[in-house]
Amino acid sequence: MSAQTAVPAARRQRGINLEKWGWLFMRGSGVILVVLIFGHLFVNLMLGDGIRALDFGFVAGKFATPFWQWWDVLMLWLALIHGANGMRTIVNDYVTNERARKTLVWAVGLAAALLIILGTLVVFTFDPCLGLTEGSALEEVCAAQGIFPN
Repeated sequence: MSAQTAVPAARRQRGINLEKWGWLFMRGSGVILVVLIFGHLFVNLMLGDGIRALDFGFVAGKFATPFWQWWDVLMLWLALIHGANGMRTIVNDYVTNERARKTLVWAVGLAAALLIILGTLVVFTFDPCLGLTEGSALEEVCAAQGIFPN
């Protein structure tokens, strides 16, 4: 072993190895995403009337249930973080200019954070009766909740 290849113990990086944890996250989140996505597709496309049942009322019914809200939010968060981590890895591998690399990594992180915040707000604040008009398909549902069209 030459003196150039040996790294003294004092110079080894100490602390958290972010690349290792990023690598592990990609494997774990990938497995969980496969389950979440295929569960999502199975429920939406195979159960009940299949694809013909997909409409605003179907989505409103799913988002009225906390289980499906959390299912979709978990899928959203994992997909966006998984994708952003993948983009970060690609940027780190192919962008050689330090300033451009840092700018792109920050842009990817900022975009992912913004989409996570907006997506989470949409799922948890979704109101199918907002802007309800007379004769709407959801009129009976909203009337049962005490919300009447204007």
